[in-house]
Amino acid sequence: MTNVTVFLVGVASTALASFCAAAYLTPSLRKILIDLCGNADRADFWTAFSNLSLILTPVIFALHQTPDVNPEIPGVLQLSAQIEWALFGLVATVLAVGFVVSRFISRPVGNPALSAAEWR
Repeated sequence: MTNVTVFLVGVASTALASFCAAAYLTPSLRKILIDLCGNADRADFWTAFSNLSLILTPVIFALHQTPDVNPEIPGVLQLSAQIEWALFGLVATVLAVGFVVSRFISRPVGNPALSAAEWR
């Protein structure tokens, strides 16, 4: 595989994985955001914003990791390095979105020792 092929396969794989992650999280995220935002229009905006972040951030990480010029390094190892950085970007984005959303979720009022099961 040429360096260009390795690079493009890595970026395409990253985009596909990121799109799948965004598609998987969208229904649950949208429900939470409707509850937090108060109406569907606001929730749709923040869902779209989150989806763009979930897709673009890993792609940016993948674009940053270019293949080595050294022909001694196999293409699969170069591809794995690119995907490693892309997955790091995806995990970081998922954690960031989760952290921000969790900051706005109401906590139970009353006994702070209640477990999650007792609170429901």
